[in-house]
Amino acid sequence: MALTLAAGTTGLLASPAAHAQPAESGSLSFSGDAGDYISGGQSYSYSTASQDRVDVSSSTDNRVISLSVDGANGDWWYLDLAAPSGQALAPGQYTGATRYPFNEAAEPGLDLSGNGRGCNTLTGSFTVSDVVFGPNGYVQRLDATFEQHCEGGTAALRGEVHIDNPAPPAELDLGLNLALDGTASTLNGKATVHGTVSCSEPVRVNVSGTVTQVAKRVLIKGSYSTSVDCAPGTPAAWTATADPTGTTPFQKGDVEVMAQASATDPNYGTTARVSETAAVRLRKG
Repeated sequence: MALTLAAGTTGLLASPAAHAQPAESGSLSFSGDAGDYISGGQSYSYSTASQDRVDVSSSTDNRVISLSVDGANGDWWYLDLAAPSGQALAPGQYTGATRYPFNEAAEPGLDLSGNGRGCNTLTGSFTVSDVVFGPNGYVQRLDATFEQHCEGGTAALRGEVHIDNPAPPAELDLGLNLALDGTASTLNGKATVHGTVSCSEPVRVNVSGTVTQVAKRVLIKGSYSTSVDCAPGTPAAWTATADPTGTTPFQKGDVEVMAQASATDPNYGTTARVSETAAVRLRKG
């Protein structure tokens, strides 16, 4: 029995989450024998040069490459190529493939589906001629051919995929600085701390942490959070206020401030983090 897919799905289970990137240069083409359910015996060809959108990503261990095509004509297709468990995709021939992600650990995985059609089970093979990865699932280059058979049939679908992206961008670099002075409010007992963040890409940076003080044998502690826009080349100033959790207010004197800055990497969708702890002197404010 063939599988009917709704738009935006690749089968009964989704591929591993990854941050897909638009391919700068990419193409997918395939054709099928008469009787092949996926292609209907027709030929299909898509490329970024023809204004078709091609997105590509890899799992973080580089075992699975996932490709999606949104055709300018409204077509949509998904391709998954997976090495056996514990292996990264590398140039070579992968035989005995079954439907990804339901392939056994020792088997390679393969699945081409789309336009509302998918295989419930499949057998096939694929050959990777060239593949180059960057960090965090970035696919710089891929050249591969594949063949799949739905539901144990003899009719074959054969295709090829090509991806050529620029060298991967650097991962987001964050810097965090804690100023060594702050204020203890005589009005509400809150502690105000400040500092700067720096970044290698324009991002919104979240800064959070705790202020801890021991005064007259009483532990005073409070948390704070804020966010600030950061642009490369110029440190961005931040200020935040910690509200003491108990009834004892923050007081003039030394406190320990822990700070953590985080932001989403715009190129990879991952979270960059940096932390710092410092002794800060509060004055009355």
